[in-house]
Amino acid sequence: MFVIFHEPDEFLNTRNNVKKVLTLCVIKKDSRLLLGMKKRGFGAGVWNGFGGKVEAGETIEQAAMREVQEEVGIVPSGLKPVGVITFTFESDPKIMEVHIFSVTDFTGEPIETEEMRPKWFALNDIPYDTMWPDDRFWLPMFLAGKSFTGEFHFDRPSDPDYTAKILRQELRVVGSKELEKLNM
Repeated sequence: MFVIFHEPDEFLNTRNNVKKVLTLCVIKKDSRLLLGMKKRGFGAGVWNGFGGKVEAGETIEQAAMREVQEEVGIVPSGLKPVGVITFTFESDPKIMEVHIFSVTDFTGEPIETEEMRPKWFALNDIPYDTMWPDDRFWLPMFLAGKSFTGEFHFDRPSDPDYTAKILRQELRVVGSKELEKLNM
């Protein structure tokens, strides 16, 4: 069961919208983050973590592991759930429910793929200006070791020539029990 935590009539009306469940892994090693420059498709031209859609028959965790392997060529040694954020866009009825994981250990070396070009960033040099605009709100919570849930509603998706504008947002710190319910 997947749950969107919003209050009735706030942000979304799930009866008229289609929900797409996605994953996002943020890879942190020592005092660096591994991000990928999205080369094609949705979100092309921005730095991001690694992840994507949950395929039929997969758990959210299995999808996260598969996506990291496909996008950057490494195998996470473990996933720690840290957040669930719901994204919507003004002219699109689709609801994107993104399950965010922390990865601190993995095997293999990051490689460039057809979809992503990986690069390590020092924690004091995160390229927020070339990332999704919501990242500057939740990524510091991630880096502080907090668990969180939230919703962001944008005007339209970012692309290499346009940065999405946040029209509405809600973000809050949650305990591990609440986060566990959202990741079921």
